Amino acid sequence: MSYSTQNIRNVCLLGHGGNGKTSLAESMLYLTGGTDRLGKPADGNTVCDYDPEEVRRQISISMAVAPVEYKGCKLNILDTPGYFDFAGEALEAMRVADGAIIVCSAKSGMSVGAEKAWRMCEERQLPRLLYVSKTDEDNADYNAAFATLRERFGKNIAPVVAPIWDENKRVIGIIDVLNRRAFEMQNGKRVEIGIPDDKKSVVAELYEALKESVAETSEEFMDKYFSGEEFTYAEMLTGLRAGVRDCSLFPVVCGSALTGLGTLMLMDMIVDLFPSPQEGRHESAVTDEGELEDFAISPGGLACAFVFKTVSDQYGKYSYVKVLSGTLTPDMPVVNGRTGLPEKLGRLYAMKGKKAVEVKELGCGDIGAVGKMDKVKTGDTLCDPRHVVRLEEMAFPEPCYSVAIVPKTKGQEDKVAAGLARLGEEDLTFKVVNNAETRQMVVSGTGDMQMDVLVSKLKSRFGVECTLATPRVAYREKIRKKVKKQGRHKKQSGGHGQFGDVWIEFEPCDSEEMLFAENVFGGAVPKNFFPAVEKGLREAVLHGPLAGYPVVGLKCTLVDGSSHPVDSSEMAFKTAAQLAYKAAMPEASPVLLEPIGELKVTIPDSYMGDVIGDLNKRRGRVMGMSPAGNGEQVVEAEVPMAEMMSYAIDLRSITQSRGSFTFHFVRYEDATPAAQEKAIAEAKALAEAE
Repeated sequence: MSYSTQNIRNVCLLGHGGNGKTSLAESMLYLTGGTDRLGKPADGNTVCDYDPEEVRRQISISMAVAPVEYKGCKLNILDTPGYFDFAGEALEAMRVADGAIIVCSAKSGMSVGAEKAWRMCEERQLPRLLYVSKTDEDNADYNAAFATLRERFGKNIAPVVAPIWDENKRVIGIIDVLNRRAFEMQNGKRVEIGIPDDKKSVVAELYEALKESVAETSEEFMDKYFSGEEFTYAEMLTGLRAGVRDCSLFPVVCGSALTGLGTLMLMDMIVDLFPSPQEGRHESAVTDEGELEDFAISPGGLACAFVFKTVSDQYGKYSYVKVLSGTLTPDMPVVNGRTGLPEKLGRLYAMKGKKAVEVKELGCGDIGAVGKMDKVKTGDTLCDPRHVVRLEEMAFPEPCYSVAIVPKTKGQEDKVAAGLARLGEEDLTFKVVNNAETRQMVVSGTGDMQMDVLVSKLKSRFGVECTLATPRVAYREKIRKKVKKQGRHKKQSGGHGQFGDVWIEFEPCDSEEMLFAENVFGGAVPKNFFPAVEKGLREAVLHGPLAGYPVVGLKCTLVDGSSHPVDSSEMAFKTAAQLAYKAAMPEASPVLLEPIGELKVTIPDSYMGDVIGDLNKRRGRVMGMSPAGNGEQVVEAEVPMAEMMSYAIDLRSITQSRGSFTFHFVRYEDATPAAQEKAIAEAKALAEAE
């Protein structure tokens, strides 16, 4: 069934891991007949958690779409992971959502995940609702949870429900404050009950607070409120809708996904208060000529769709799209705004978890998928050839946690690289680098859980088992003293011999590259052998005397030598230069250089002492602090890279996941004696192992 744009709502579920987002999506599907049984994450049978890794871990790892049909509207519910290692999935969902539901648990209230979700919604000006889940569980306390929300977000929080609870504080029914009606669940059905006498005053008080919130949404309503007139139901809805859409009002609903209590009311709120795609987020686009223009979301316009997610499985590749203008049909010719190349759309699908239902068209505002678009990537814009534009792509956080990945069976490196490339189409938050210097394949992403999932997927999907290790640090070596040494290579073994003899001065200099000069008098070394001497030295400086790391800041001057008219050759002089290098380096006061990076950590004020204390333990130098607003500070420091391998995980535990950071290489510095000893010992152990 095709829905008109005004009857579509695109809503993402956000919040901390384990707060019940997937169960809430399951409850919506079940109560509207979208499924015939209520799945549970613990049983591994939910619509949205279908990946084998999600079933095994009982958590969401990737975003999933659950289309819910309710009251003549289509609600595209985008269920996102709550664990921070998979934040990229939430960003993809937010890019195409027109409203968000932040799920908080009645046991914990405002958690870190909810705080982060709120901040991301603030940055995008995304209308939002708060849903307090698990109200019927033991140790649930709706009042305490609500108090944390009120404390965090102030008067803009508008409770549109009043819970009815038993003596154990478990919620057994809810009162719809706007309609002043009470409900409970009986045998999976919502049944209206009378408002308990002890709740009537509470409802009256909440209704008065709602009226005050509505009055603040327009001058007309403000005048009516102060003149003592009652608002009609339609006016109350209009005011609430305006407040939600301009992000000045945030309704709070509560319920239980397990019993379905509160789910229908939540869906009423989505239909009545959230904007349709046409009224939702503002889009801007870059035209073919490179000019920025406002993009109008228009059902009657030329076709245009944004690719916000890619999924590859054994059945093929799906590009998830949100249609922003016109209508998509199978086999339609389009142009990819990123590449400028023509494409032909494949089959179109409506997605429900992993289930793909083929459809004849996707209308404006709707979310669906296109099959087998091999050249299309996440972030691409597919548009009508008559008006080619490129919509704003998604910005993902910089990878901050790196590991070296090694196949358990030698010779499977290509298989690992191919598998990671395929997985990289789905997940844009990790990057792979083949570090030639340390001879390691390094994967950088958001955290250890993401890396663990990548290893599991490489095994299950691509049949290659891997282990993870700490990446090696790319040290450098340099000398601090000028040394002059002879290198003499003489070999006689019948026929032509080998003879090369050089005297070379080695001294420190400021250049990163090795500098080669010659200062030979009287043709002691024939000019035609100079390039061979230089080549020998350039090969030699790749391995320093201390731990085999490249030598930098070195100037080599050829000052003397001798040759043989028959036995001298380029090979002999190249070997002689390398012998001089090996003899000189240990005597030239060599020192190890370690890479230093610039660190910027953003943290709430309350963690400042702990974070700085931790940086001191890592041999970090704090360079300064600056306020970042919202009670946060940015600490800038310079820290040796060797001390930062586990920082992403450590910072999470220090700041309860509230901190974030960026870290970039800036320069090399002399390593401390202790760091030098450790690096040399590690290099020797590695050389022995190989």
